[in-house]
Amino acid sequence: MQPNTFDLFADHEPEQRPRAEQIGEQSWLLHGFALPLIEQILPALDTILAAAPLRHMVTPGGFSMSVGTSSCGALGWITDRYGYRYSGVDPLSHLPWPPMPEVFAALAHSAAAQAGFADFNADSCLINRYVPGAKMSLHQDKDEKAYIAPIVSLSLGLPAMFLFGGFNRSDKSQRIALLHGDMVVWGGVDRLRFHGVLPIKQGRHPRLGEQRINLTFRVAG
Repeated sequence: MQPNTFDLFADHEPEQRPRAEQIGEQSWLLHGFALPLIEQILPALDTILAAAPLRHMVTPGGFSMSVGTSSCGALGWITDRYGYRYSGVDPLSHLPWPPMPEVFAALAHSAAAQAGFADFNADSCLINRYVPGAKMSLHQDKDEKAYIAPIVSLSLGLPAMFLFGGFNRSDKSQRIALLHGDMVVWGGVDRLRFHGVLPIKQGRHPRLGEQRINLTFRVAG
């Protein structure tokens, strides 16, 4: 379904609108882009996690992920001993993943458009919860059927140091500080860049406490 499109910042003066920072040829950091919708995003997130609780999935190598994961949308990303893949069914409940809230779809669509990807309509949202010490190793998002659509990422809660690398794991990575409400969009020639998150530092966010939540929107199917 085509998400509603709207100017998230219609009521803001131009100088108050979030600053877009280019971090790659077709990659952008959108500072504070989601902040105007936080009061809609957080209750929607709570509803999803009540239906599909966070869990620590096991990688094909047998390691338990340090982040807790869940999903919403038509497809959810999963990992187990059989590999990384997408599924229309939550392996815990054996039910379809919760539907993607309209505010999620519209926000992701608007962020992608801001970064130059006008036709982005996510069918999957991966939810990752990081507690202090949790991290994400450098990896590429390669489990989708095609790489035409960008990756759209939203940070909530504690700050994170995002690693944005090259096309080989050994390439030098940029270190990009992400704060509550920041969004990162990368696609096109940058779509298969390696990326990750350094261990989250101890802290307490005034709204979300001792955690960072990351929502990653993709076209998976």
